Amino acid sequence: MVKKGTVVLVRDAMAGGKDYINACIKENVTVICVSRETGNNKYMPFKGMYENNNQFWSKNEAWEYFISNEDFAKAKEAVKKYGSDWKPIIKDNGEVLLEPDNALTEQGFGTDYESIVAMPEPERIEQLKENKIRLDNLIVMKPRQEGLITEALVETAQNAMLHNHAALMNTINKSGDESKKQTQELVDSTRELVKSSVQLISTNIFNDDLMNALVAKSNGTIIQHMTRVYLNGLAFLSYYNNIVTTSSMINKLRISFDNKQRKFYHSLMPHIHPDDISLEKVFLGGMRAIPESHFYDWATGFLVHDIGKAADVEYHEGEAAYNRDIVVQHVKIGYTSIMNKTNYPREAGLITGYHHEYYGDPGGYGYFRSYLDDYKKANPLAKQEACIAYELEPMLDFETLAYFPAKILEIIDVFDSVTDPNRKYRKAMTTEEALAMMHEEFIVKHPKIDLILYDIFAKFAREKAIA
Repeated sequence: MVKKGTVVLVRDAMAGGKDYINACIKENVTVICVSRETGNNKYMPFKGMYENNNQFWSKNEAWEYFISNEDFAKAKEAVKKYGSDWKPIIKDNGEVLLEPDNALTEQGFGTDYESIVAMPEPERIEQLKENKIRLDNLIVMKPRQEGLITEALVETAQNAMLHNHAALMNTINKSGDESKKQTQELVDSTRELVKSSVQLISTNIFNDDLMNALVAKSNGTIIQHMTRVYLNGLAFLSYYNNIVTTSSMINKLRISFDNKQRKFYHSLMPHIHPDDISLEKVFLGGMRAIPESHFYDWATGFLVHDIGKAADVEYHEGEAAYNRDIVVQHVKIGYTSIMNKTNYPREAGLITGYHHEYYGDPGGYGYFRSYLDDYKKANPLAKQEACIAYELEPMLDFETLAYFPAKILEIIDVFDSVTDPNRKYRKAMTTEEALAMMHEEFIVKHPKIDLILYDIFAKFAREKAIA
């Protein structure tokens, strides 16, 4: 139940007229939807609800709609600032876009980014340390406060991403040694913050509606995408570990492997006789849980995976908007920045550089394929005897086709891109539409993402969608 005195009925807020509607959309206001039957809450972005039904707050037998006093205050301030300057743009598909005539153009990293770029390094580090303290306080809080935890995870992740991007952009013209020295404290502080975040990710799937509503409060579409991918990546790693250690999933996979998976993996490793392809050939050393040390390194990689993004890069959009050279460039910038300009673990660098490899498919890109080609030229008889490595060394020695956390990130990255409510050229897909498309386009037609990891992710995504 919502607490009386802390919220405003949406229908009362909208009595102010069109300017208040526009302000709620532009300020990414969150609607608190309260079931009249059960009293349970869910959280939805005002913009999405308005686009679906421009009178959603009118009498509804099933739900009552509120916005927080804080969000309403922001909307009122926006109305005072812009007033009738707000001009609606209605797209052909009915999507509503609103910009005040005198507003700043929205950047992919949000309107807070400029102030973070200008921030002195000591202040940057202090802010990261304060964010860690915020998370640590929630770790020991009893009982567990899911709403506060989700809010803190979103806000501290976004803050860390912006600080890391700004800091790395400041090192572009500096030598590697100088850059590593300059960013060392940033790296240490970010790593500590990630460890606290990992401890707060529950094995239960946290509230997706709340997370998406909180993420939408940032007006930077790239930072929104990065945040969702990072937090869903942590949640999926936790889910994967839980299902591997508490269920008979691995034994079931062995039983079904001949009929369901062998053909897919033989297409990736045709030099191996089909009868010799097993679960141990897919996952080098066998499928297993992720140790804590790997978890932290991979979580760090998930946080910084798109650190090379420019503010105008689009995600999986129509061909008219897709500039492959620009998109590929973000992987190169991110990889070289992490590997050459910081002391982040090499695992984080490989995740950044390898998370669009797609098992070597022409539709993918990244450094590993060029490294592998060079290795094959120098060692023409060498063959990869497994698909996926959990450890770094087999990847660096070209013993496998892919790196486990990068294959996970590929799946989550594609899923988020096609379900992203900010898509400009196509309507955002539902969970089921996205999973069906990914299976058809990324597994059946082109073996890009991993079949077994996709199946586990699909189970995770469906449970998350109905949680």
